[in-house]
Amino acid sequence: MSSKNVPEQLTRYYQMEPHPEGGFYASTYRSSEMLTAGALPDRFSGSRCISSAIYFLLEGETFSAFHRIKSDELWHFYTGDGLLIYVIEPSGEGRILKLGSDIENGFQFQHCVPAGCWFASRPANRNSFSFVGCTVAPGFDFADFEMASLAELLQTYPQHASWIEALCRS
Repeated sequence: MSSKNVPEQLTRYYQMEPHPEGGFYASTYRSSEMLTAGALPDRFSGSRCISSAIYFLLEGETFSAFHRIKSDELWHFYTGDGLLIYVIEPSGEGRILKLGSDIENGFQFQHCVPAGCWFASRPANRNSFSFVGCTVAPGFDFADFEMASLAELLQTYPQHASWIEALCRS
């Protein structure tokens, strides 16, 4: 793959589609084995596959808007520049996870966003792109996905207004 317009090449090669939260994604793995609803915590409405994974791409000024899911999500860095993941815990504690290869500046190749946290992300360098992966266990299901409401998130977590206003769509 030549370095010219790598995001476009990645999107085409991996047949990536627009993601509802922003950016592009392609499903890469979905376990064929299932966890029954009775084996899962009560927050799940039914059976789920054991695990799932995607490729995820954000470029330039694009961002992944604040959302939350009912499973832990493990993020993996692949190429491009680093990704900043903004996490708001249910307690209100906020932190920025630095995903990438620049270990001298505090970036790490993997980070976990715990189930139930609100989170959003954007490229650390807005003149570049971030190509990453996400592994979810129990596996991702859109029934477990919730986009944040700007007004509700601001009311609940006013201490993070600058993040919320920059990384929410409605």
